[in-house]
Amino acid sequence: MSKDPEPTQLDDAPESGAAESNASAASEDARRTSMEETAQNAEPEADDDEDEYEEEAGGQRFILTKAMPSWLVSVIVHMVAIIILTLIPIMAQEKTKRVLTVANADEEVLEELEELPEEPLELTETTDFEASPVSELVSADIPDEVTEVNVAEDVDAAAVHVDLVEFSENTAPKNDLMREIGALTGNGLDGRGAGNRGKMVSRYGGTKGSEEAVALALKWLAAHQMRDGGWAFNHAAHPGCAGKCNHPGSLNDSARNGATALALLPFLGAGQTHKEGDYKQNVQAGLYYLMTHQKPNGSFHEGGGSMYSHGLCAIVLCEAYAMTHDKALMIAAQKSINFIVAAQDPVGGGWRYQPKQPGDTSVVGWQLMALKSGHMGYLQVPPNVVLGASKFLDAVQVDSGSKYGYSGPGAGSSTTAVGLLCRMYLGWKKDHPALERGVQFLGSRGPSKTNMYYNYYATQVMKQTEGEPWKAWNAVMRDQLVNSQDKDGHQRGSWHIAGDHGSERGGRLYTTAMATMILEVYYRHMPIYGKAASEEEFPL
Repeated sequence: MSKDPEPTQLDDAPESGAAESNASAASEDARRTSMEETAQNAEPEADDDEDEYEEEAGGQRFILTKAMPSWLVSVIVHMVAIIILTLIPIMAQEKTKRVLTVANADEEVLEELEELPEEPLELTETTDFEASPVSELVSADIPDEVTEVNVAEDVDAAAVHVDLVEFSENTAPKNDLMREIGALTGNGLDGRGAGNRGKMVSRYGGTKGSEEAVALALKWLAAHQMRDGGWAFNHAAHPGCAGKCNHPGSLNDSARNGATALALLPFLGAGQTHKEGDYKQNVQAGLYYLMTHQKPNGSFHEGGGSMYSHGLCAIVLCEAYAMTHDKALMIAAQKSINFIVAAQDPVGGGWRYQPKQPGDTSVVGWQLMALKSGHMGYLQVPPNVVLGASKFLDAVQVDSGSKYGYSGPGAGSSTTAVGLLCRMYLGWKKDHPALERGVQFLGSRGPSKTNMYYNYYATQVMKQTEGEPWKAWNAVMRDQLVNSQDKDGHQRGSWHIAGDHGSERGGRLYTTAMATMILEVYYRHMPIYGKAASEEEFPL
């Protein structure tokens, strides 16, 4: 039985190996022998098992380096490398779910983002959110005592009860216009004050009877104010009246803004404000009602009153502000003016029932009076809006402006009265030929026994022109109203005059308010052609 060859014998090397391979093998054996001797010297206490392991290891290296061709070794090494590279992605998948690769158009990898394990986000009841720094800054600027004003969007949200408190302790500075002491001059509303009122009544044809009629009318209006501070055209709904007054208006809650404003105007015309007067609590409650029913965009537009209601409410707020300079009214008054500006017909320059609708003379009259009242209170009225109103009047006039139609050229009595008064406030001088002819036209017709709308505007036109035409007109109009006022019962102090388009829908409240303002014409507005009035003309 033959012995296995010793691993160190070079005779057992394959005959096909080259001299260079033999030399390499010899060198390897020598290196191995040297390493073994070094190990034995360094570790003399190594056991026999380790010697056997070294011997076996040397035999394995011999097989790889001597018994196998170099090309086969290279193949094996590459195969092992390929297997390892194949296993790396598989192992990586056990740790991550997906790898997002972001590459450019040339497929060059720019960045690899490892996706985090998908774990559900749990919110507990104890989760706290920090306060926003913005909210902290805002809250830091809020004073300790804040008066809240709720802006209601509809009539149903009206307050059930009104606490009558002062609107404001502070007032805006009054404009110190030069006035002639003892003379009937001043800004447009100064005639309502106690100092001028008596003089103007005497000068322009008022009487003790006309003033007593105004006092009775204000008392009736105050007695029919609703508990929420407003008024209603259907005055029979008032608990204190309960049908004791006949001829209520057909408009119910669809025009309460308009009813409230129309009822407040006679109080303001008589110099009664929320700051002073026998009816200051009534005026204050009415103003509160309007301010809490103004919409965020400044509108008082409502279903039953449309832009009529808004114009009336704007006049009230602007007059109340102009008379008292109460800062608490300024924003609401300016917003009401802003809505009139926004609602103007951008093409024709007028106003009608809905915002931006082609206009009619009747609605235009109320909006223009509101703009004038705002201007007298030194609120902002854009000049282009005033020019637009003039453009509308040009479109409905006939005879070069002596007469006016409704929505087109015409010569109606009521629309002519409205058109002429608007022209006066827009700057027509007293001797304007068309104005003179228009005044003659109204004078020839005289006051109406049934149409209070016509009487209201025509009386103002005639009074502003003064002279003989006014004296003749006033004698008829004044006595007609004083004599037709109800003198007895629960209706005492009111009027019901059927005939015009507002008497049925507005009822007794409408005719009473209109008649009262006509009897206040002597002082309700200062003369348009007076010294101070000329300083307050619209900016054109």
